[in-house]
Amino acid sequence: MDHDVMQWMVAHRVQWVTSMFWVITTLGNTVSMFIWSIAGCVSLVRSGRRADAIMVGGAMLTGWGAMSLAKLIFGRDRPPLPDRLVEISSHSFPSGHAMMSALLATVAIAVMLRSTTPWLHRPAVLAVPGVLSLVIGFSRIYLGAHWVTDVLAGWVFGALWGLLWIYASRKISARSRSAAQ
Repeated sequence: MDHDVMQWMVAHRVQWVTSMFWVITTLGNTVSMFIWSIAGCVSLVRSGRRADAIMVGGAMLTGWGAMSLAKLIFGRDRPPLPDRLVEISSHSFPSGHAMMSALLATVAIAVMLRSTTPWLHRPAVLAVPGVLSLVIGFSRIYLGAHWVTDVLAGWVFGALWGLLWIYASRKISARSRSAAQ
Protein backbone atom coordinates (compact mmCIF):
# COMPACT_ATOMS: atom_id res chain seq x y z
CA MET A 1 0.00 0.00 0.00
CA ASP A 2 2.77 2.47 0.91
CA HIS A 3 4.48 2.27 -2.49
CA ASP A 4 1.19 2.46 -4.40
CA VAL A 5 0.07 5.58 -2.53
CA MET A 6 3.49 7.19 -3.01
CA GLN A 7 3.49 6.50 -6.73
CA TRP A 8 -0.04 7.92 -7.06
CA MET A 9 1.01 11.07 -5.18
CA VAL A 10 4.11 11.54 -7.33
CA ALA A 11 2.09 11.08 -10.53
CA HIS A 12 -0.51 13.64 -9.45
CA ARG A 13 1.65 16.42 -8.02
CA VAL A 14 0.82 19.93 -9.15
CA GLN A 15 3.17 22.86 -8.49
CA TRP A 16 0.70 25.12 -6.66
CA VAL A 17 -0.44 22.22 -4.45
CA THR A 18 3.18 21.32 -3.74
CA SER A 19 3.85 24.94 -2.70
CA MET A 20 0.75 24.95 -0.49
CA PHE A 21 1.82 21.72 1.24
CA TRP A 22 5.33 23.12 1.79
CA VAL A 23 3.77 25.95 3.77
CA ILE A 24 1.47 23.57 5.68
CA THR A 25 4.25 21.13 6.52
CA THR A 26 6.46 23.99 7.72
CA LEU A 27 3.71 25.48 9.90
CA GLY A 28 2.84 22.00 11.18
CA ASN A 29 6.30 20.93 12.25
CA THR A 30 7.21 19.82 15.77
CA VAL A 31 8.66 23.22 16.70
CA SER A 32 5.41 24.92 15.68
CA MET A 33 3.39 22.40 17.71
CA PHE A 34 5.52 23.26 20.75
CA ILE A 35 5.08 26.99 20.18
CA TRP A 36 1.29 26.52 20.01
CA SER A 37 1.32 24.32 23.12
CA ILE A 38 3.45 26.81 25.07
CA ALA A 39 1.08 29.62 24.10
CA GLY A 40 -1.83 27.44 25.19
CA CYS A 41 -0.17 26.59 28.50
CA VAL A 42 0.54 30.25 29.26
CA SER A 43 -3.07 31.14 28.45
CA LEU A 44 -4.38 28.29 30.61
CA VAL A 45 -2.20 29.27 33.58
CA ARG A 46 -3.30 32.90 33.25
CA SER A 47 -6.95 31.83 33.27
CA GLY A 48 -6.45 29.69 36.39
CA ARG A 49 -6.53 26.34 34.60
CA ARG A 50 -3.21 25.03 35.92
CA ALA A 51 -4.21 21.35 35.69
CA ASP A 52 -5.07 21.73 32.00
CA ALA A 53 -1.78 23.54 31.38
CA ILE A 54 0.11 20.68 33.04
CA MET A 55 -1.85 18.17 30.96
CA VAL A 56 -1.02 19.94 27.68
CA GLY A 57 2.64 20.58 28.55
CA GLY A 58 3.18 17.11 29.98
CA ALA A 59 1.50 15.42 27.03
CA MET A 60 3.58 17.35 24.50
CA LEU A 61 6.93 16.85 26.26
CA THR A 62 6.47 13.15 26.94
CA GLY A 63 4.88 12.65 23.52
CA TRP A 64 7.94 14.12 21.85
CA GLY A 65 10.12 11.74 23.85
CA ALA A 66 7.91 8.76 22.97
CA MET A 67 7.93 9.72 19.29
CA SER A 68 11.71 10.10 19.25
CA LEU A 69 12.14 6.72 20.97
CA ALA A 70 9.73 5.04 18.54
CA LYS A 71 11.71 6.41 15.59
CA LEU A 72 14.90 4.90 17.06
CA ILE A 73 13.25 1.56 17.81
CA PHE A 74 11.64 1.14 14.39
CA GLY A 75 14.46 2.75 12.40
CA ARG A 76 12.39 2.86 9.22
CA ASP A 77 13.84 4.56 6.17
CA ARG A 78 12.00 7.40 4.52
CA PRO A 79 10.70 7.20 0.95
CA PRO A 80 13.52 7.40 -1.58
CA LEU A 81 14.64 10.41 -3.57
CA PRO A 82 13.45 11.81 -6.02
CA ASP A 83 9.94 10.94 -4.75
CA ARG A 84 10.83 12.65 -1.47
CA LEU A 85 10.71 16.41 -1.92
CA VAL A 86 12.16 17.16 1.51
CA GLU A 87 15.65 16.54 2.84
CA ILE A 88 15.41 14.86 6.26
CA SER A 89 17.94 12.68 8.04
CA SER A 90 15.77 11.22 10.83
CA HIS A 91 13.84 7.98 10.67
CA SER A 92 10.38 7.81 9.18
CA PHE A 93 8.14 5.82 11.56
CA PRO A 94 6.04 7.28 13.08
CA SER A 95 5.57 10.68 11.46
CA GLY A 96 6.49 13.32 14.03
CA HIS A 97 4.35 15.94 12.28
CA ALA A 98 1.31 13.65 12.36
CA MET A 99 1.90 12.41 15.90
CA MET A 100 2.55 15.76 17.52
CA SER A 101 -0.28 17.52 15.67
CA ALA A 102 -2.72 14.71 16.60
CA LEU A 103 -1.50 14.83 20.19
CA LEU A 104 -1.95 18.59 20.39
CA ALA A 105 -5.34 18.34 18.67
CA THR A 106 -6.52 15.71 21.15
CA VAL A 107 -5.55 17.65 24.27
CA ALA A 108 -6.72 20.95 22.74
CA ILE A 109 -10.17 19.49 22.12
CA ALA A 110 -10.29 18.25 25.73
CA VAL A 111 -9.32 21.73 26.96
CA MET A 112 -11.98 23.29 24.73
CA LEU A 113 -14.64 20.91 26.03
CA ARG A 114 -13.68 21.74 29.64
CA SER A 115 -13.93 25.45 28.92
CA THR A 116 -16.82 27.56 30.15
CA THR A 117 -16.70 29.56 26.90
CA PRO A 118 -19.77 28.38 24.94
CA TRP A 119 -18.51 29.01 21.41
CA LEU A 120 -15.59 26.62 22.02
CA HIS A 121 -18.14 23.80 22.28
CA ARG A 122 -19.50 24.29 18.75
CA PRO A 123 -18.84 21.23 16.57
CA ALA A 124 -17.25 23.28 13.79
CA VAL A 125 -14.80 24.86 16.26
CA LEU A 126 -14.03 21.52 17.92
CA ALA A 127 -13.28 20.02 14.49
CA VAL A 128 -10.58 22.59 13.64
CA PRO A 129 -7.65 20.96 15.54
CA GLY A 130 -8.43 17.55 14.06
CA VAL A 131 -8.78 18.88 10.53
CA LEU A 132 -5.48 20.75 10.87
CA SER A 133 -3.77 17.55 12.01
CA LEU A 134 -5.21 15.67 9.03
CA VAL A 135 -3.98 18.31 6.59
CA ILE A 136 -0.53 18.38 8.20
CA GLY A 137 -0.25 14.59 7.97
CA PHE A 138 -1.44 14.56 4.38
CA SER A 139 1.21 17.16 3.50
CA ARG A 140 3.89 14.74 4.69
CA ILE A 141 2.61 12.00 2.39
CA TYR A 142 2.18 14.37 -0.58
CA LEU A 143 5.72 15.73 -0.21
CA GLY A 144 7.14 12.21 0.08
CA ALA A 145 8.55 12.81 3.57
CA HIS A 146 6.66 9.78 4.90
CA TRP A 147 4.96 6.60 3.86
CA VAL A 148 1.21 6.59 4.42
CA THR A 149 1.59 4.06 7.27
CA ASP A 150 4.04 6.42 9.03
CA VAL A 151 1.39 9.13 9.05
CA LEU A 152 -1.46 6.80 10.05
CA ALA A 153 0.65 5.49 12.94
CA GLY A 154 1.56 9.05 13.95
CA TRP A 155 -2.10 10.06 14.11
CA VAL A 156 -3.03 6.96 16.13
CA PHE A 157 -0.06 7.20 18.52
CA GLY A 158 -0.60 10.94 19.00
CA ALA A 159 -4.32 10.62 19.71
CA LEU A 160 -3.74 7.70 22.10
CA TRP A 161 -0.96 9.55 23.93
CA GLY A 162 -3.26 12.55 24.30
CA LEU A 163 -6.11 10.37 25.57
CA LEU A 164 -3.74 8.79 28.10
CA TRP A 165 -2.87 12.24 29.45
CA ILE A 166 -6.52 13.30 29.49
CA TYR A 167 -7.43 10.16 31.45
CA ALA A 168 -4.53 10.65 33.90
CA SER A 169 -5.43 14.31 34.34
CA ARG A 170 -9.03 13.45 35.17
CA LYS A 171 -7.98 10.76 37.67
CA ILE A 172 -5.56 13.11 39.41
CA SER A 173 -8.17 15.91 39.52
CA ALA A 174 -10.77 13.52 40.94
CA ARG A 175 -8.34 12.35 43.65
CA SER A 176 -7.45 15.95 44.51
CA ARG A 177 -11.14 16.85 44.87
CA SER A 178 -11.74 13.77 47.04
CA ALA A 179 -8.79 14.60 49.27
CA ALA A 180 -9.96 18.21 49.63
CA GLN A 181 -13.40 17.15 50.87
